[in-house]
Amino acid sequence: MNNSDLADTLASQTGSTKADARKAVDAVFAAIAQAAAKGEEVSLNGFGKFKVKDMPAREGRNPANGETIKIAASRKLTFTVAKAVKDKLNG
Repeated sequence: MNNSDLADTLASQTGSTKADARKAVDAVFAAIAQAAAKGEEVSLNGFGKFKVKDMPAREGRNPANGETIKIAASRKLTFTVAKAVKDKLNG
């Protein structure tokens, strides 16, 4: 499922137009990305949590030649699934 499919499903379930549903879907993801950029946690009850994690600098290997390289510190967005969704996935 992609953004368009999600917007189509939202439009059919709410009776809104596909264009309005697409704007809503895009707005939700933009809000999540904006909060993550600020380092905030986004918690969606019954669905899960988006958290920003700091990844320290580390050494890695270039797979082409085996040479050691330095990988810079970075931040990544993680998602933890809520128990309700986990239960749906596992029957």
